[in-house]
Amino acid sequence: MAAPALEPWLAAAPRKRSSAARRPRRKGVAAARCPEADGEADDRVTLRRIQEAREDLLVSDFWSSALETITACLTKHLELKATKETLSEALGNLHLDSPGDESAVSTGSVPGKTLVVGNCPLKCVCYGLGNFATCVIARSQLTFLLLFMDKFQIPRSHCWVYDPQFSQLETAVLRSLGVTVLGENEEGKRSICGEPTVFFMLHCGTALYNNLLWSNWSIEALSKMVIIGNSFSGLKERLLTRILKENYTYIAKILEGLEELEFPQASQYADVFNDTSVHWFPVQKLKQLPAEIWAFQEEPDYQDCEDLEIIRNKARQPRT
Repeated sequence: MAAPALEPWLAAAPRKRSSAARRPRRKGVAAARCPEADGEADDRVTLRRIQEAREDLLVSDFWSSALETITACLTKHLELKATKETLSEALGNLHLDSPGDESAVSTGSVPGKTLVVGNCPLKCVCYGLGNFATCVIARSQLTFLLLFMDKFQIPRSHCWVYDPQFSQLETAVLRSLGVTVLGENEEGKRSICGEPTVFFMLHCGTALYNNLLWSNWSIEALSKMVIIGNSFSGLKERLLTRILKENYTYIAKILEGLEELEFPQASQYADVFNDTSVHWFPVQKLKQLPAEIWAFQEEPDYQDCEDLEIIRNKARQPRT
């Protein structure tokens, strides 16, 4: 079958890996409500539906409000000088404590010089997107991700996407859009390896966030991350303190070291972006946490955790 003709916005960018498992129950319920869930789709149909979802999102009040929320968070986090640096430029400098901090120069930089803007390009990782070819909710989330990257000038070649339930069609469509589809379920245990990274994790299982924090459990790494996903304060309210501390240790420990701002509410997207916040980890807050918090770095195993809302990678589990 010939490749579909793409709209200009959908045209693949030039093509220049821990994976995640989605939260099946939340997404499963959502998929059941999708009017297209029982229908067939091909790549042409799917790309057309993505284009339509883009048009709907762009004219919605939600998009402009959500964009203001994200911009407010990043502006506060980066302490931008409005006349000197754009958001997209400053995002690449997330690793700097402040504009003149020579101690935070990245590896490979000239000694005594602060990092030049653009030397450390921003990455984007999306976990748990769902079956966007047949579900309007998942498709709206994919559309938001693509628009977000366009707005903040993140090349699609810098985006990695994973969901264990992607179909072959969805994998092919994502690749045609210029993003990289990860081939292995690493359960969210992805280290950012010193590169500023935005994680897009809507409606994912709590363990996925916990695994991600464990994989980046240091002041240096966490201060370079932004997480758009389930509200951490909401998790604290919903889970018993004992369960949170025993099963999701890293979330429990980081609650005093982060800031978050909720996404706006909109009836049109009530099932799409509910319980969503932007989270970031200011260096100043992280440094105020007790030193013993950083000393504990045991890998989560969830052996005694009931109702674990992620799909495990069986090949990675210890044999009993």
